[in-house]
Amino acid sequence: MSQLLNLYKSAGADQFTAAVCQFAPYFSTISPQFTDLQPNRAEATVPFRREITNHLGTVHAIALCNAAELVAGTMTDASIPAGARWIPKGMTVQYLAKAKTDVRAVADGSQVAWTQPGDHEVPVDIFDTQGTKVFHARITMNIKID
Repeated sequence: MSQLLNLYKSAGADQFTAAVCQFAPYFSTISPQFTDLQPNRAEATVPFRREITNHLGTVHAIALCNAAELVAGTMTDASIPAGARWIPKGMTVQYLAKAKTDVRAVADGSQVAWTQPGDHEVPVDIFDTQGTKVFHARITMNIKID
């Protein structure tokens, strides 16, 4: 089991979120809260706050990208074989609707061949509180297997 997944299971969502934001401080700018982490799935919420809005009063594009990378990375870590390593290489995004509420980011790795080295695309969807998909990303993760 990955160290991140072990920490999530042992410490709980609140302490896990705090630890991730301590380890990678930039994620703290969106004040995330993990609600699920397991192999092939991660989910976190991001509260709507003025600090992450744009000139339109909606959640800023980069805040959405930040949330997507957070859930994709933690899910990747929880999904790869023991001893494997990963790094994000790129991200393609689609802004589908204005995000005017809290948002929920969901990474789904169920279609990723985690035991194969190389580049893999991780899909992430972000929804507002009404369930409208406001954002979609495909994050390319490079997997190295020892």
